[in-house]
Amino acid sequence: MTRAKQSTARPARTPLPLWAAVLMGIAALLGSLSIAVSVGAISIPLETVWGVLIHKIAPNAIAVDWSNGREAIVWDIRFPRAILACFVGAGLAMVGASLQAVTRNPLADPHLLGISAGGAFGAILALLHTGLFLGLLTVPLLAFLGSLGATLIVLGVSQFASATSADRLVLAGIAVSFIVMSGANILIFLGDPRATHTVVFWMLGGLGLAQWDQLIYPATILLLCGGFLWLRSGTLNAMTIGDETATTLGISVARFRLTIFVIGALITGVMVAFSGIIGFVGLMVPHIVRLLVGGDYRRLLPLCALCGAVFLVWADVIARTIMAPDDMPIGIVTGLIGGMFFVWLLRKKLG
Repeated sequence: MTRAKQSTARPARTPLPLWAAVLMGIAALLGSLSIAVSVGAISIPLETVWGVLIHKIAPNAIAVDWSNGREAIVWDIRFPRAILACFVGAGLAMVGASLQAVTRNPLADPHLLGISAGGAFGAILALLHTGLFLGLLTVPLLAFLGSLGATLIVLGVSQFASATSADRLVLAGIAVSFIVMSGANILIFLGDPRATHTVVFWMLGGLGLAQWDQLIYPATILLLCGGFLWLRSGTLNAMTIGDETATTLGISVARFRLTIFVIGALITGVMVAFSGIIGFVGLMVPHIVRLLVGGDYRRLLPLCALCGAVFLVWADVIARTIMAPDDMPIGIVTGLIGGMFFVWLLRKKLG
């Protein structure tokens, strides 16, 4: 009997080392970027894609055997678009994972909690009413303030309605999201009709406005805030166990939770300012990564960033090719995939 049990017992699976998982994620990301820049209404060979990249980094390294038009498509249009997809996907995935820790809610997501809607409100306010009074910083700044305001409203509503449970917090976020989006629609209604078509970008999500000189803003926010979240991985692990356990470990639970919400609002607001509302990335990616590597945030956060980047790059590829030469808003693609994932998650959690 003992021998039978020993013979049928499966050895415990050793988790893949973090460095190996990160290297695999980077390889997948580089491959995805190559394909994303290559495909489109005009297909460009992969050797040309890498040739243009090498030529821009080291102008005299290789011979130029492509046209100026193809170089412009690769370098000026598709590369910044794909890199912006990486930044946005990585940022939203890390925010979603962090919110799920501090709320202990598997359904927490910057889109469902109204944070993205607040960012869109701020961006629309800047575009249609205040003008770019701070230059290129105006839209990201007001988007962050909008996201932060929506976050504070969600927290206030949850306290007012005694919605302290995980499920009710999401319901409070959804309610605030509807209210904030109604405010954004009022701003559109009161704005210049000739300019309102530009806000469709923020309502439906898209990466078509990506430019090299603007990528510094999401890159800086992702590096600083993402690094902060990773450095606090141990605290996030403690928060997943419960407030009482975290308190016994010397963690100021309320202050840390508010800090994570502010950091999440900053990342989401800046990403929304350049990509519009892209939903469900922060919901899906952390759950998928947990299935692969477990729930330790020291492993989870960097891999969420890589997987979020890969996911959004491929979502953008679908958005660009499914109706080529026209671009489908990427928010439609992520909404369709995310909605089905949300239903599956509800069935798994409630079943």
